[in-house]
Amino acid sequence: MGPVLAGVLQLLALIAALALCYIPFGTYMAKVYSSDKHWRVEKWIYKGIGADPDTEMRWPAYLRGVLAFSLVGVLFLYLLQRLQGVLPGSLGFSSVNPAQSFDTAVSFVTNTNWQSYYGEQTMGHVVQTAGLAVQNFVSAAVGIAVAVALVRGFARSRTGEIGNFWSDLVRGVIRILVPFAALAAVILVACGAIQNFSGIHEVGQFMGGSQQWNGGAVASQEAIKELGTNGGGYFNANSAHPFENPTPFTNLFEIFLILIIPFSLTRTFGVMVGSVKQGYAILATMFTIWVGFVALMMWTEFAHHGPALQLAGGAYEGKEVRFGIGGSSIFAVSTTLTSTGAVDSFHSSFTGLGGGITLLSMMLGEIAPGGTGSGLYGILIMAIIAVFIAGLMVGRTPEYLGKKIGAREIKLSAIYILITPALALVFAAASMALPTPPHSMLNPGAHGFSEVLYAFTSAANNNGSAFAGLNANTDWFNTMTGLAMLFGRFLPMVFVLALAGSLAEQRPVPATAGTLRTEKPLFTGLLVGAILIITGLTYFPALALGPLAEGLAS
Repeated sequence: MGPVLAGVLQLLALIAALALCYIPFGTYMAKVYSSDKHWRVEKWIYKGIGADPDTEMRWPAYLRGVLAFSLVGVLFLYLLQRLQGVLPGSLGFSSVNPAQSFDTAVSFVTNTNWQSYYGEQTMGHVVQTAGLAVQNFVSAAVGIAVAVALVRGFARSRTGEIGNFWSDLVRGVIRILVPFAALAAVILVACGAIQNFSGIHEVGQFMGGSQQWNGGAVASQEAIKELGTNGGGYFNANSAHPFENPTPFTNLFEIFLILIIPFSLTRTFGVMVGSVKQGYAILATMFTIWVGFVALMMWTEFAHHGPALQLAGGAYEGKEVRFGIGGSSIFAVSTTLTSTGAVDSFHSSFTGLGGGITLLSMMLGEIAPGGTGSGLYGILIMAIIAVFIAGLMVGRTPEYLGKKIGAREIKLSAIYILITPALALVFAAASMALPTPPHSMLNPGAHGFSEVLYAFTSAANNNGSAFAGLNANTDWFNTMTGLAMLFGRFLPMVFVLALAGSLAEQRPVPATAGTLRTEKPLFTGLLVGAILIITGLTYFPALALGPLAEGLAS
């Protein structure tokens, strides 16, 4: 079997698995967030934190809950890292320095999982399990909660109430993430991933010296890392490490975990607004972009430009031979089109155009299918923009799901789509303009610029992957990427929740002959076009200086 055919078959198997789970899993999540009953363990949690899960919140109260909970998470994780040297199970590692502790705390609380450190040489068992792994669960649950709040804004009318944050948070963790991550962890252990709390072991001689490995609760963290679209690896090699991702099957399984919640949330959306066809339209948009980008990535990495690639049969540099070009291409696109950031290959080693695809995937806003929750609310914002554009074309007030899209809704949506590009481009420009930050670049020229642009695009979009050539463990990059992650996560949520409240207050508008049918293929095409055009106009100059220049020169 040739490598191209193997990659295509992997893609088809993945699509089949996602299709089988789409309806039952998406419907289950809709029931989770629509139920008025509380499990006993959930009642214990509500009592412990002093929250009333039955109190409906308006959007300012919901936002305060999101921000307060996340702030506590940042402070706790920061202190845990600063105190690591005196904690049990630290494996002898010292406390993490202040700048890196801040960067890592913000990273995991914002669902970014940007890592400017070697996991196996920096973090002990307590920080990994009680700190990083816990944030993998709750940060993913926060994203889903915000998305569900926006869906309620479309589904409700003549009320400003969009649900209860504490109820949405706890249900997301207890009913969705914990049970499915536990099942995924068992599968990963059965396939060879490690799960223990062992210390550091010397494993023979390597170039005249001994090589050391430490164990850890890797399978359980790997499961929620992918299921919650987090991405932070237990080891520096991330999902290219055989302890995290042992076989081609686990590689495909991990891609499945990355995609299952974001894709299935479109079904949840359709059920909750009372029209599954609307969910299918959003799903078709996500799927079209995802498949198109996977096909482009495979083409760029299998296109044999130059004698070295012709002899090798493709761009194998930086890729695990266990997974090949096909598996690595699917993983790279899936992890950058979501907010995951896990890697099973080094994106810096991809071809110039291949690296550009990973960059463009994040620049789309990670909405195809996007992160847990963030993908759904991101693409619904783009749907509002697309409806507005269509309304301008025919000269009528735009409507979406029975809600008028007026000046307030458009302003909130426009600010939302401008935040992350502004953060990524301004911070990247500052890093290139100042004298010291460019010293962190491994490569000169267009590729070096791509390293810096990739870093801030990844941080602002809460992805967390890196080009791997940039030394980001400096005070400048730790601080600036931390700020980019913080603003890139919570500023958009402000406008999403404000939009949810505005929509929930409206009276439903009956459909007429002039209403745009947003469940039809025509709207899917309009939405895909709007996403690509808006992203292209925003980022093309930066892409032209980096991956496009490199790809055309090679």
